[in-house]
Amino acid sequence: MSAPVPVFDHSATAYSPRLAYAMALASRLAYEAEADIERQAAAWGFERVRHHCTRFTPPFPLEDTQAFTMAGDRMIVTAFRGTEPRKLRDWLSDVEGVPWPGPGGLGYVHFGFGEALHSIFAVVQGALAELRDKQQTVWLTGHSLGGALAMLAGCRLHFEEPYLTADGIYTFGQPRTCDRALADAHDKAFAGRMYRFVNDKDVVPHLPPEPLYWHAQALRHIDAVGAVRESVGLLGGFGERMEHLGHVAKDMWDGAGDAFRDHGVAKYVAALERLLVQGGPGA
Repeated sequence: MSAPVPVFDHSATAYSPRLAYAMALASRLAYEAEADIERQAAAWGFERVRHHCTRFTPPFPLEDTQAFTMAGDRMIVTAFRGTEPRKLRDWLSDVEGVPWPGPGGLGYVHFGFGEALHSIFAVVQGALAELRDKQQTVWLTGHSLGGALAMLAGCRLHFEEPYLTADGIYTFGQPRTCDRALADAHDKAFAGRMYRFVNDKDVVPHLPPEPLYWHAQALRHIDAVGAVRESVGLLGGFGERMEHLGHVAKDMWDGAGDAFRDHGVAKYVAALERLLVQGGPGA
């Protein structure tokens, strides 16, 4: 797995394109086998790794929830694994399920994300508490479903286990997770520490639909030419937005089109690598 620069700066304390790229690589690594995760983590300077996995039974639409935590002397990263949009399309479109109570009694969470996080949170929390023995910085990341779990794990740690509050959260292609009350509380708690990347026409960040579910505000939009912009102007006016959402729905069900292809974790990794190599807006 090559990189244009040494990947992880273990002394990082704030946002940088280099750190965003590193977190995208960690999110991609979450899809790999345990031995490969351990090998790559060691190459990045993380001596200790813990694997987390919870199995589900039907009718829950996931087979499992998986994540890993890697720790060095100065930095700890937990990366949550995502899943294929095809496996989540009915779930992501469902606005009628009973909401899951939000962390610390704040707002509510989409029931599927709430149950998936609840199934694995205790072991993630335990690993962070075990491995954070030198006051290391703590970072959470994930792609797709993994991004939703990273965001919600950050909320739960902050509001329920504040001694493990994350120093930063980086998500890639994250779906909407929660109501506006929790999104607002998250924005306040993680101002300047949460970065939600959306690649061009990626379908998944538009689901589940508004207004029941909301995003954190910290958008980093990767546009069609690879520039990263801090803008909520991902879509233009109302008419353009409705047209785009029509294409989103078609692509989601067909499993084709730019809106579907732009969701792949490899697309995020490639875009952020190009940004580091070539420079440009957001570099």
